[in-house]
Amino acid sequence: MHHAGGHRLAAMLAGAGEAFASAADRLTASFPPAVAAFLRLLLRAWGALSVPLLRGAVMLCMAMSVMVLAEKVLLGTASAAAKLLSRRRRPGRRDVPVEPDVEAGGGGGSSACFPMVLVQIPMYNEREVYQLSIGAACRLTWPADRLIVQVLDDSTDAAIKELVREECERWAGSGVDVRYEARTDRAGHKAGNLTEGMRHAYARGCEFVAIFDADFQPSPDFLARTVPLLLRDPGLALVQARWEFVNADECLLTRMQEMSMDYHFKVEQQAGSSLCSFFGYNGSAGVWRRQAIVESGGWDERTTAEDMDLALRAALLGWEFVYVGDVKVKSELPSSLGAYRSQQHRWSCGPALLFKKMLREIVAAERVPAWKKLYIVYNFFVTRRVVSTFFTFFFFSVLLPAKTLFPQVRIPTWQMVCVPTATTLLNSAGTPWRRSAHLVVPWVAFENAMALHRFKAILIGLFEAGRANEWIVTRKSGNGRPTPGAEGRRLKRRCRLHWLELLVGALLLASGCYDCVHGHGYFYLFALPQSIMYFAIGFELLGVHHTS
Repeated sequence: MHHAGGHRLAAMLAGAGEAFASAADRLTASFPPAVAAFLRLLLRAWGALSVPLLRGAVMLCMAMSVMVLAEKVLLGTASAAAKLLSRRRRPGRRDVPVEPDVEAGGGGGSSACFPMVLVQIPMYNEREVYQLSIGAACRLTWPADRLIVQVLDDSTDAAIKELVREECERWAGSGVDVRYEARTDRAGHKAGNLTEGMRHAYARGCEFVAIFDADFQPSPDFLARTVPLLLRDPGLALVQARWEFVNADECLLTRMQEMSMDYHFKVEQQAGSSLCSFFGYNGSAGVWRRQAIVESGGWDERTTAEDMDLALRAALLGWEFVYVGDVKVKSELPSSLGAYRSQQHRWSCGPALLFKKMLREIVAAERVPAWKKLYIVYNFFVTRRVVSTFFTFFFFSVLLPAKTLFPQVRIPTWQMVCVPTATTLLNSAGTPWRRSAHLVVPWVAFENAMALHRFKAILIGLFEAGRANEWIVTRKSGNGRPTPGAEGRRLKRRCRLHWLELLVGALLLASGCYDCVHGHGYFYLFALPQSIMYFAIGFELLGVHHTS
């Protein structure tokens, strides 16, 4: 019986090879003899190599899927253990305020006991949110003579610059030490802006630096809950708070972003903090020890991941970080697909370029133990950013559709079903199921489709291509509310097509239809919904649409 099945399979393969050769001859018949011979050679070589190449790709994806799943299990276990331990400690432990009590304002001329804190707010043409961020920073509970709010305005719009200046003067009139600083150029973008802010004499006199992007609104007790951690541990360089989002319910795009960001903070950041006191600084809602910034060489604009760059250099000097998920800071998600794609390009390209530039420094670092170097290189960069992104795009959007044309290529069930399901469940560990369970399927399709854009950005970063240092400021609407006239602008939209996404969507649609008609599996159940998501991204049908 087995021999008969094997003979039938061999006959099918031989017939397929003969049919392919015949089709190649017919295809090249209309070309000149020399060109036809060359094309015939290429086509026959592809016919002979396609199946072995696909089988090699299957083996490669097997290894990558195991790497990705193992990393998800490690992070999930570490974050769950940290959460369990924090719950056990919580009844007898709270973030101890600095003495004398912060809420009391330091009491009778004793504010000198408090460290000097500099709050930096870098901004660029932030008409919609400048009042929110400046107001929140000025309301922070801290002795007025020990707090400096520094507004770093890189705006190119003179009207917006005047509005920001007037807002700073208004708060300065109420007794808050607000310093308005503007540069003559935008050299270095955010990194250059922060560097310029640190050069002022009053900034050099501060012990700690809290940084908030223009759309962030810290609660009044933010400093009281974060600075004490830095005071208790002189080896601590950074306290990172969690982001929460005021416009998460604005549209489907923001809901899906919230699910991804929940996993990032609740699992990735918490696990990095618990395992080795290292994680990527998020660029906002964190408090730095100024000494650590200075010792690490300050801000560097060589990549678009200036926040991760500084964190990595500080970690290689032996500084440690802590993530406090209980401290949440309001912020805003990109509500348009164009803004989200620009943000994701920056967040994918920057770390790839940074990894390329700093790999030797990581390996040669003397103050970091070998296991921490392994975590940074293998987990933090290679698996989480490169392998995971490539596997997500290649396996689901290239290999599986190609398999429908080559039924002799087998993919084990555990790789095609079990590993993706387990990975999806682990990715959704940070998401409240009551709120977002019904969005898991579109969210998975969206993340699969965005992997193409992210992987393209990773390649640009690794090869330092033309857009490697492209910096586009994410557009904001202000506290989740549309700005005046926004509804009218949403009805107007300049249709921008993303051809790569449209091409992959068409390939998935074609392979899904082919599998539905001629196949013997259920690949079309995945391919057709996935193609719809690619088309939605390709035609920019997701999110809120604005015109400039």
